[in-house]
Amino acid sequence: MGIRIPSPHDWREWRRLRAWNLKQRGWGQHDIADALDVSAAAVSQWMHKALDAGVQALQAHTSPGHPTKLTPAQKGLLPDLLWHGAEAYGFRGDVWTCIRVAHAIEWEFGVHYHKDHVSRLLKELGWTPQIPITRALQRDEEAIARWRVEVWPELRRRASRERRTLVFSDESGIYLLPGVVRTYGPKGQTPVVDQRSSRDHLSVMAGLTLAGRIYTLVRQKSLTSFHSVVFLKHLLAQTGKRLLVVWDGSPIHRWGDVREFLAGKGARRIRVEPMPGYAPDLSPLDQGFWHHLKHLELRNLACMDLEELHLETHLAIGRMRRKPRLIQSFFAAAGLSLRG
Repeated sequence: MGIRIPSPHDWREWRRLRAWNLKQRGWGQHDIADALDVSAAAVSQWMHKALDAGVQALQAHTSPGHPTKLTPAQKGLLPDLLWHGAEAYGFRGDVWTCIRVAHAIEWEFGVHYHKDHVSRLLKELGWTPQIPITRALQRDEEAIARWRVEVWPELRRRASRERRTLVFSDESGIYLLPGVVRTYGPKGQTPVVDQRSSRDHLSVMAGLTLAGRIYTLVRQKSLTSFHSVVFLKHLLAQTGKRLLVVWDGSPIHRWGDVREFLAGKGARRIRVEPMPGYAPDLSPLDQGFWHHLKHLELRNLACMDLEELHLETHLAIGRMRRKPRLIQSFFAAAGLSLRG
């Protein structure tokens, strides 16, 4: 009759206690090791432990764990301290990483944390890793706010008064590499999308009007001031009206052919209004159009060549042209009212 075995808490405990039970029945250590699929050395260690401290030494013992290092009050202060930004603690770039937060905790409270524990601590506090919105240091926030509140309403009134079509214009690249979003696949097996490694792309110049119309110029090469003039002439032909064009200070909007065109034939029919510097958030194209085109209309699209990409882009823009209210929503996303 064997020794009574306490009820095990986990499979490891059961294995140790089972080894002891088999030993009491006369089994050899090598036979026990083979039966439980462990090493003979492990069985020997368990037997010595049970003989020295009793069979209860083979039971699982819950670890109390390390006591928390920061007090509740200190934890409560941490979010407010981090809101001051990483640069306030001498780091280059206002980005918080677990290692930086660990340094800040040590500087503030004299407590050392491993970066992995910092990750768990931040999660407890409701802080999660996120992609920050990048903004240039050269931004003049007051000028941008004034442009949105004062200049923009005046531009709308001027366009109406002078019977001009107000057009926001911008450029972007659409690459041959697919803009993969997500796709379904078997659990545990990451889907694979084949693609050609290429930096080939289409250069797209687009214009949006307050009525929700879209005008585009697409080329399979980089755009220049020459293409800006071609686009302006295209706008004149399509709208049949004089234009008030709002765009940024890109060199292709200011140099060479554009300057010559606006000083000559285009002077009477086109007026150009530059946006404030470093303010892409004022553009309805930057705040909605490009994202919708690339990440919704062209999502998960893998084209064989630029010709196919050109066709798919043309079809995608065509679908958007049938949704003028969608285009108008991009103005709202940029904080630009269409009325008043």
